[in-house]
Amino acid sequence: MKIKTLIIDDEAAIRNDLKMRLQEHFKEVVSVVGEASNVAEGIAQIKTQKPDLILLDIHLGDGTGFDILMEIPNKDFNVIFITGFDNNAIKAIKVGALDYILKPVDEDEFTEAIEKAIALKSEENHLDKLIEVSQDFFEGVKEKRVILKTSDAVYAVYEKDILYCRSDGNYTTFYTQQLEKIMISKPMKKVEELLSPDLFVRCHQSYVVNKKHVLKYDKNGVLIVHVDIKIPVSSRRKDYTLEKIFS
Repeated sequence: MKIKTLIIDDEAAIRNDLKMRLQEHFKEVVSVVGEASNVAEGIAQIKTQKPDLILLDIHLGDGTGFDILMEIPNKDFNVIFITGFDNNAIKAIKVGALDYILKPVDEDEFTEAIEKAIALKSEENHLDKLIEVSQDFFEGVKEKRVILKTSDAVYAVYEKDILYCRSDGNYTTFYTQQLEKIMISKPMKKVEELLSPDLFVRCHQSYVVNKKHVLKYDKNGVLIVHVDIKIPVSSRRKDYTLEKIFS
């Protein structure tokens, strides 16, 4: 059975381009069952067509893709967001661990995103929680969360509860106030992209610390966090770190 796909974008040229790419690369497994150009049409098409996959523009003429998703109670489908270069939208999608394709559409990124969606079963995507976290960030809520996916669970963690992060190659462990250790398969560079730069400080090649939890900097060159946790500060990052945290 083919994957029923719905395309929602306010630009007809983009909708046509996506349809052409799906036909060219995925015609054996994907069937485009409808398209829409605005929020109202998108909601109606989802309810009528019951798609397995939605290619969804962030910015629509009468609202956003999030407005559409909030009107759908049972999200038994996968979503790939389509967006132009919008830093806030892209970061919102990333903190929610959702997939996206940038306009103008890159062939390899498009193919990779579709293949990933095809392989992901909708009942395993935790879409409600992922969208909730992304929308909160997109709309500028005060207390931001980030989605962390491990090999056996999905966590929605408030930034304020993260004490620090420690990387080891392509893996990073988040340490929280609740003393949980949550390891995800992302290097520190990717983790930094998820976190608020006004709250988190890269004090060492392998460490990012939440400055709100730093109690002091001691003579041994470490930050004391959460009573007795010691976080190293590299010599080349010392001045930057102390200024970011204590000034």
